Order: sequence, then C-alpha cells, then structure tokens
Amino acid sequence: MFRKMNWLVFGVLCVALLLAACNSAQKAATQASLNAAQTAITAAQGEAAKYVPDQLKAAQDAVQTAKDALAKGDYKAALSAAQDASSKAKGLAAAAAAKKDELTKNWASVSESFPKSLDAVKKKLDACSHGAKMPAGMDKAKLADAKTQYDQLKQGWSDAAASFQQGNLLDAVNKTSVLKDGLAKLAEMLGIKS
Repeated sequence: MFRKMNWLVFGVLCVALLLAACNSAQKAATQASLNAAQTAITAAQGEAAKYVPDQLKAAQDAVQTAKDALAKGDYKAALSAAQDASSKAKGLAAAAAAKKDELTKNWASVSESFPKSLDAVKKKLDACSHGAKMPAGMDKAKLADAKTQYDQLKQGWSDAAASFQQGNLLDAVNKTSVLKDGLAKLAEMLGIKS
C-alpha cells in the first residue's frame, strides 16, 4: 500500500511539473512574441506616428492587451494578442511609407499647379484693377473682396510650403486641399477657365 501511495504521489508530482514546464514554455513564447512586436513598433514609430497614427495606436493597443493577459496568467490569450500585435507592427513601416509616398506625389502635383493658377488669378486681378473689362457680375467692391481672397490664398500657400519645408507633409497637403477649393472659386468668380 505504501508503494502504491508513493507511485500516486510520484505521478501527481510529475503531472504538476509537466504543467509548470508547459506554462513556462507558453510564457516564454508569449514574451518573445511580445518583445518582437514591441521592437517592430519602436522601429516604425516615428514615421507611423506622422502618417498612420490610427494603425500605430491599434498595434500599441494590441501590445497592451497582450501584456494585460500575460499579467493575468492567461497565456493563450496573451500569445494570441501578441501575435496580433506583431502582425500589426510588421505592417506599420510599409503603411507609413505608402502614405508618405502618396502625400509626396500629391504635394508634387499641387506644388506644380497651384502657383500657376495663383499667378493666373493675380494677372486677372491686376488687369481688372488697371481698367480691363471686369467679368459679368463683378464690381469694385467684389474686386476688392477678390483681392483680399487672393492675399489670403497666397499667405495660405506660403504657410503650406513652410509646413512642407519643415517636414510636416501631412499638414502641408491638408492645407493645400482647402486652398485649392478657395482658388477654384476665386478663379470662377473672375471668369478664369481652368
């Protein structure tokens, strides 16, 4: 009977050690996946914060979810969240590069066309100010308002160009989208065909 009891204790002890070893292996795998995700996020964080902040936040939230599950000892959920975070983190650098490329192309297009359109408006305003026939519906008060709008657009363009020069590509492109609408309305008011 004593021998049977020893074997039973030995069996229970082996099962307990095996479970502890499995939990330790799960914890190590989860921690490794979590560290890989955190490293990928840290590497891409600068550009991702500028160009894809929503994706960066999603990856950071997934890391936090994994850390929380790991702290609770829920290794299965922690590993799943860590793998999700790692997946999201791997896409950050590529997504940021793609967004930056898109914005750069947009800026290049706008920086080529906007100054030309602005010059065309300026020429029309100068011609109207010096006695040229004004467009239908235009009078001196509306001409003065158009000059004010032109000055605001010119200042806005200077601000957008300064943002671009400072490396704030997203801000520069956002500013130009508002400016393009204003310039189109002003050109239409002056009878300029695009």
